[in-house]
Order: sequence, then C-alpha cells, then structure tokens
Amino acid sequence: MVLLTSLKLIVTMDSSHEGIQMLLTAEQEAQQMVAAARNLKTMRLRQAKEEAEKEAALYRSNMESEHRKKVDETSGNSGFTAERLGEETEEKIQNLKKSASEVQSDVVDMLIKFRAVACNKEGKGVPL
Repeated sequence: MVLLTSLKLIVTMDSSHEGIQMLLTAEQEAQQMVAAARNLKTMRLRQAKEEAEKEAALYRSNMESEHRKKVDETSGNSGFTAERLGEETEEKIQNLKKSASEVQSDVVDMLIKFRAVACNKEGKGVPL
C-alpha cells in the first residue's frame, strides 16, 4: 500500500509538474504576443507621426505659397495703382490747362478793366 501511495504521489507530482510547465509555456507565449502587439503599436505610431509630419509640411508649404502669391499680387497691384494714379493726375493736369486757356483771355480783359476803373477813380486816366 505504501508503494501504491508513493506511485500516486509521483504521478501527481509529474502531472502537477506538467501543469506548471504548461502554465509557464502559456505565460511565455502570452508575453511574446504582448511584445509583438507593443512592437506593432510602436511601429504604427511612428508611421502615423511620419504621415502627420508630411501632411503638416505639405500644408505649411501650400500656405506659404499662397501667402507669397498674395504678397506678389498686392505688390503688383501697388505698381498698377501708382501707374493708374499717375495717368489720372496727368489727365487732370491737362483738363486744368485746357480750362485755364479757355478763360485766360477773359481773365486778362477783366484785369485790364479793373486797372482802368482803379486809375479813373484816382484821376490818372487809363494807362495802356
């Protein structure tokens, strides 16, 4: 009977040893799965970061390009505006010269009459 009990104890020890070994193997497999998942997550995060940086650089480049374009357009418009203002000013000067030449003889006649009236009031006669 003692021998039978010893055999049972040995068999029980062997089966518990097998159970412990199975648990250790399962734990190692789980650790490998967790490590693989972490590596995959890290790899995906790096990839997402790189893609985000590329998109940000592209967006920044587009915004800078649009800004330069608007600045160039504005600067170009300043030149155009200055040219347009110069043309308008020249046109106004020509109109003023034309108006002055139209009334020049009337102004001269008026000044002569004023001088004549002033001289008559003083009794000096009209000097020509």
